[in-house]
Amino acid sequence: MRSDRTRAAISTGCLSGTLEDKLAAAAAARFDGVEIFESDLIASSWSPDRVRQECARRGLSIDLYQPLRDVEAVPPDVFAANLRRAERTFDVVEQLGATTLLVCSTTSTDAVDDDDLAAEQLHVLADRAERRGLRIAYEAPAWGRFVNTYAHSWRIVRRAGHPALGLCLDSFHVLSRGDDPAGIRVIPGSKVFHVQVADAPRLSMDVVEWSWHHRLFPGLGSFDLAGFVGHVLSTGYDGPLSLEVFNDVYRQADPRHAAIDGMRALVALRETVSLSGPPAARERLRITGLPPAPPLGGHVFTELAVDNLSGPVVARTLTALGFVHTGQHHSKPVQLWEQGTARILLNFAPHRTVPPVTAAVCALGLESADPAGSAQRAQRLLAPVLPRLREPEEADLTSVAAPDGTAVFLVRSAASGSWLEDFSPTGASPRTDGLLTGTDHVSLTESVDDFDEAAIFYRTVLGLHAGEATEIAAPFGLIRSRAATDHRQRVRITLNTAPLRRGDWAPAVPSPQHVAFSSDDVIASARAMRALSAPILRIPENYYVDLDARLDPPPELLAAMREHSILYDRDEHGEYLHFYTEILGSRVFFEVVQRVEGYLGYGAPASVPVRMAAHRERRLITLRDTPAPDERHDYSLAHLTALSLSPPELVDAAADAGYRYVGLRLTRVTPQEPHYPLATDPALMRTTKVRLAATGVEVLDIELARISPDEDPRDFLRFLEAGADLGARHVIAQLPDPDRARKIDRYAQLCELARPLGLTVDLEFPSWTETPDLGEAVRVLRAAGQPNAGILIDLLHFARSGSSVADLRQLPAAWFHFAHVCDAPPGVPTTNEGLIHTARFERLFPGEGGIDVHGILDALPPGLPYALEIPRATLVAQVGAKEHARLAITAARDYLDRPAATRRSGNVPAVTG
Repeated sequence: MRSDRTRAAISTGCLSGTLEDKLAAAAAARFDGVEIFESDLIASSWSPDRVRQECARRGLSIDLYQPLRDVEAVPPDVFAANLRRAERTFDVVEQLGATTLLVCSTTSTDAVDDDDLAAEQLHVLADRAERRGLRIAYEAPAWGRFVNTYAHSWRIVRRAGHPALGLCLDSFHVLSRGDDPAGIRVIPGSKVFHVQVADAPRLSMDVVEWSWHHRLFPGLGSFDLAGFVGHVLSTGYDGPLSLEVFNDVYRQADPRHAAIDGMRALVALRETVSLSGPPAARERLRITGLPPAPPLGGHVFTELAVDNLSGPVVARTLTALGFVHTGQHHSKPVQLWEQGTARILLNFAPHRTVPPVTAAVCALGLESADPAGSAQRAQRLLAPVLPRLREPEEADLTSVAAPDGTAVFLVRSAASGSWLEDFSPTGASPRTDGLLTGTDHVSLTESVDDFDEAAIFYRTVLGLHAGEATEIAAPFGLIRSRAATDHRQRVRITLNTAPLRRGDWAPAVPSPQHVAFSSDDVIASARAMRALSAPILRIPENYYVDLDARLDPPPELLAAMREHSILYDRDEHGEYLHFYTEILGSRVFFEVVQRVEGYLGYGAPASVPVRMAAHRERRLITLRDTPAPDERHDYSLAHLTALSLSPPELVDAAADAGYRYVGLRLTRVTPQEPHYPLATDPALMRTTKVRLAATGVEVLDIELARISPDEDPRDFLRFLEAGADLGARHVIAQLPDPDRARKIDRYAQLCELARPLGLTVDLEFPSWTETPDLGEAVRVLRAAGQPNAGILIDLLHFARSGSSVADLRQLPAAWFHFAHVCDAPPGVPTTNEGLIHTARFERLFPGEGGIDVHGILDALPPGLPYALEIPRATLVAQVGAKEHARLAITAARDYLDRPAATRRSGNVPAVTG
């Protein structure tokens, strides 16, 4: 997917990580080029020449090196020092293979306000650059001491009159000052050397602080970037459009995710300009291979993941709201509930991201005029299209994965009935008295890292308009909210986050979500639903006293609202009446809304704290006598537990059983075991990645980098790159080498190869190898001194090696990333053959054998994922690999997910009412 003539670039300053991480992320997001930020290069262990080679290998050009600061309009002695500094910088630019250096207008106290002197000295600088085949792009930051507008910088460049001196135009510096960008059109395109784009919210703050912390990807702020780009391209500028977005969240996020977000936002900006910009810009930004976003017709269904405890609670509330259970899915444990055009699906299948006794929105169904076109667009924008496991006669629905894992189904009009035919009628008919008419909107809470990412997804992939973020002062801290809607207001999705939330002193609701249903008469609906015992949230009297003072509603309306706990807002377009249910299943609640005339909002911001405080009060009552929840761990299905399953089958087995992760075995350890060559089989890799995206299961680790005396760590590079492509976090390594110096050196080399890929290398110490125990593993890690080194504690190997729990407690927490969990018979085999046979074929579930499982695990840092590596040949032969995987996690949860105090006492807490 490329525009015909305009290239896309991104500044390394936008992204988190080292320079190596940032280049890999830019390439993965399909950028054409990068800007190298000076601080990123300084911190890198790669030489400039190596950076050039690595960029070329990834298909990236280096379009700009930046910045050189405080050069011009200074006394002669200072300028002489500046030229020396510039020559050293030119050396770096040459070695990088770049041709353009960014020079920011001065902020130095040595400088004077003299345009002639600035032009003269920039001419000298450009002359020296030209001798090297380089160009100088002069930029006016909004906080420049004397030159802080693009018009002023252009006057100086024109006065200097040197062919190697031109402009860098940055949308933030132009638009943050309120300058008219139309003046850009008079600048010859040949003198515009580079263009940077960034959006931002309108803020009243110091412009430097605003620029360095609050820039946004295009489309998320208030700047008219389409107008800016249109003016720039009208000059005839033929260079790249480059993202330069400084944002504290983006610079801490996974760089690959941030780079993909940036590419999506840049594509959407190009698309906007290609449709509505000036003719020259439309032609330059015409995008091939990207279907337009098909029109959306509304909410078709909302799917909730529930279990046997939360499901009945939600079902009772739906009944009280007037819904009827009208259908049961032919092949899945999914119920269809209907009222009007509102449809709720209750999915009772295990869902790995939903804790027990919790209901959560897991899928949205939206009507699309062209589902296939929506899917093609999603794929072009690097959004995973999720294949649907279905029976032959069931509808083949198109769905894509949102950043938070929510599946977004794109279906044709529900009136066509195709997907509804997958449900067998229960015999119950939907109500006809119109308590509810449809779905008004769905509200989701995102982590602060996912908030902008989700907005970019819904805006670019689905074509929704993402409104500006608003902030609400809530009882437990600031809430940021943004609505994504289609232009006809038929699809409404609100996104929320708590950007500064820390700790959990209050009984917080984890990532609350709600579905809002529409009503033609909210007061009549509330009256009828209360008669059906709907758990309507009680609103305090103080709210209505204030409402009366502020808005003076008619007395009879105020009395009805007070009686039925209805909240109210109005603006110049109309009115909004709404009420809420209590929280159901720890996370989800419902809302009933009535929009009068042209009201387009979501209620008064001041009502949010009222609702939150009321929810907290009810939640405190609910939790008052509820026993403390069990400690729960994230589980991974290690491949050795079910080695007969191919990687895609292993992923499906993990998803069905409720694992969060899998560990994938990419190399064959013995000639007898099956081999799954993910690193060299593109079809297998593609299928595995599809199953990962479809199920939400993640890859925790890959194995096995087993470095014997004859192995070269560089031989594992393709293995490591395959792991990174799968999204793995860790690599399991073994060192069966008697030469300590050699194995330390090779382990360090493997770590160095893995680090740019974001992988740790976790050393495992089977007792029959030449690295046989904890002590020897510690010596290797200390001598290697690598920041991504780790130790993998496999309970069997730890126990069989006679390693010390006391020694384990003394080691750095940063060395531990996950643990291999199992049990084994009490007797220790006396031969290596016996040790190996037990390890590969006869492990037991936790608590069934003689290993001090709790004692070892309690010595590790808290919160580690537990990878269940429990090969058990006899049981697998009896029940099959998938059932064995399910039995393993069931046994592990029963034994390991009880509170530590309960484990010590041996008592099970009583359930009180």
